[in-house]
Amino acid sequence: MDAGREAIMIVDDDAGYRFAMRELFGRVGLRTLEASTGLEALASARRERPGGVLLDVHLPGMTGYEVCRELRDAYGDALPIVFVTGRRVEAADRIAGLYVGADDYLIKPVNSDELIARVRRMLARSRADSSTCLPGLTNRESEVLRLLAEGLDQEAIAHSLVISPNTVATHIQRILPKLGVRNRTQAVVHAYREGLVEHGRKAGRPLA
Repeated sequence: MDAGREAIMIVDDDAGYRFAMRELFGRVGLRTLEASTGLEALASARRERPGGVLLDVHLPGMTGYEVCRELRDAYGDALPIVFVTGRRVEAADRIAGLYVGADDYLIKPVNSDELIARVRRMLARSRADSSTCLPGLTNRESEVLRLLAEGLDQEAIAHSLVISPNTVATHIQRILPKLGVRNRTQAVVHAYREGLVEHGRKAGRPLA
């Protein structure tokens, strides 16, 4: 297997299930990451952005819903996230999962061929979406920088991305040292220079 390719993260507290998924995906040449808790999943995602996430709802310490929301805040809509669970199977559970940002909600057991097909589609989408990121930035950080360069202020960016203004501020604080710049104006100049924003699309002046 090519260790450089995107991995599917399996987040489930059932070691037997994780082993079965690792074997299943390994047979078709897909790499996996594994986590048994929500905190492990978030730490792993910080070390390596997965190509997609298969996420159980019931996890020790924090729910799958909370993990999904954290991953969405970090990576935006470009990271495919699918709930795969056998314990929260009612319509209200599926609606809650989609509401917090999941792309799909599957009930165990899932047909192996269907799951592989869904995972391959997830990886293809992840690769396509990652092409819109600046090197060194996450998808969400690239989105924040693009909107900042288009002239949106912190409140407007928060509204556009459905996150809090404090989360926007945190992303900006992370963006500046990653780009090697001292302020938001320099970050905006960098975004234009790297082609993240087309000239003529800016809606206002950058914030100092």
